[in-house]
Amino acid sequence: MIGYIKGKILSLVGDVALVEAGGIGYEVLCTSSAAAGLAGKAEGELYTSLQVRDDGVSLYGFCSPAEKNMFLKLVSVSGVGPKMGMAVLSGMDINTLAVAIASSDIKRLSAVKGLGKKTAERIVLELREKVTQEASSGSAPSDTAPLHSFAADDEDALVALMSLGFTRAESGRAIERARAQGASSVEDVIRAALKSM
Repeated sequence: MIGYIKGKILSLVGDVALVEAGGIGYEVLCTSSAAAGLAGKAEGELYTSLQVRDDGVSLYGFCSPAEKNMFLKLVSVSGVGPKMGMAVLSGMDINTLAVAIASSDIKRLSAVKGLGKKTAERIVLELREKVTQEASSGSAPSDTAPLHSFAADDEDALVALMSLGFTRAESGRAIERARAQGASSVEDVIRAALKSM
């Protein structure tokens, strides 16, 4: 499994990067954020996922471990292949995607080109269920959250952060810090929590 590549950027055409590492040129299909991170650079790095299918072997590239983790969660959903996973991640950033999944925002997910309503519903159903199960099996965060926090909003933020690969405890502490800093909406809490992690 090729999980990470760092090397010379030989070419970048659209979302396809050719990265030389150890004398080998790897052709990597990148998300829009990963491609943007490589643009104009002589050297770069990508977190990668090697996907083997009946029609061939492809290497997909991401700008961060969290983005790669979200891709792996997306392709675990029945009916979502690597190309659709990449389309989703190129259509919205992982924060927005995590919030959409946590808040069951089918409309926002369906706005991604090529992603139908049924597939969007399946993504929400399967990923929210997985993350919620992980959350319920973990230890609860401490009860020191400020009084102005709302349990439902915090649960949505918790699910969103856990869908990005953070543990329940890490997510709970980050949410408490975000609330203490004055974040109020779910989106603000998630952004502030990610900055503090």
